[in-house]
Amino acid sequence: MSRRGETIGFVGLGNMGGAMCDRLVKAGYSVLVYDVRSEAVQQLVEVGADARASAWECAAQADLFFTSLPRPDHVEDVMGGVDGALQALRPGCVWVDLTTNQLELVQSLAMQAPPAVDIVDSPVTGAVDGARNGALTLFVGGEEAVVNRVTPVLENLGLVIPTGTLGSGNVVKLVTNQLWFVHAAALGEGFALGIANGVKLETLWYAIKESVADSFVARHDAPSIFAGHYDPSFSLDLCVKDLKLINELSKVVRTELPLTETATEIFSRAADRYGRGAGELHVARKIEDDAQLSFRMEGDWTPPWEQ
Repeated sequence: MSRRGETIGFVGLGNMGGAMCDRLVKAGYSVLVYDVRSEAVQQLVEVGADARASAWECAAQADLFFTSLPRPDHVEDVMGGVDGALQALRPGCVWVDLTTNQLELVQSLAMQAPPAVDIVDSPVTGAVDGARNGALTLFVGGEEAVVNRVTPVLENLGLVIPTGTLGSGNVVKLVTNQLWFVHAAALGEGFALGIANGVKLETLWYAIKESVADSFVARHDAPSIFAGHYDPSFSLDLCVKDLKLINELSKVVRTELPLTETATEIFSRAADRYGRGAGELHVARKIEDDAQLSFRMEGDWTPPWEQ
């Protein structure tokens, strides 16, 4: 029996979804799981989740239904249409979409929801280690009463920030990613500038962290550059996808956004060179390779997904 007597359905057990679902199971909730990868399902079954044969079956038996999928088209495939899991939800159920999604798609699916089914969008930030440790930040958009209902559950995953109406969670998430991508590209440029002019990388990194240049990217992401794996837990493909969504939102802004445009170009070039499956921080590797410099630094750089 779950806490508060509610059953959770969870679809999408990738790097982020699997870690979040694991936390909900270990928090004492009854969780039904489905993923196209049987090995991902089995990992959650081993910690106490119950497997279901399809997303529809998960949705049909859930009081709260979570999706955590890589791209908007995946959400549409799972939830949309007459055979989509959205139509399996019972009156009184809430669908919580944890995907970084397209604003228009969230709003369109909400219009297709069965009567008395509520929806919130709740994209997350904080990387795989944040998902594992319950240290994510969740941007939650939807009706206030519905957000209040799901907040106690979401707080098992991290800090909950209500953002306003349905879809606003994704707007806020994409703004945070917009700035993250700009920072990631800028960090590589900063490393190149300092090293090429004779400053040791360890000195440079320390100075960055203890100055106005400090950022999440400098503290959390830089070690993945130093280790040389560039964090494969979040791919360049996902970066390019998110930048496409960011540029869709930018169409209503009545001015140019040159930093966003440049970041889009830089990440696209990195994806073309290293492959879309390569880790996000290959944007720094491209600078490193082109400048014929090394951003390696000795240290115990535990990968974020193992923390």
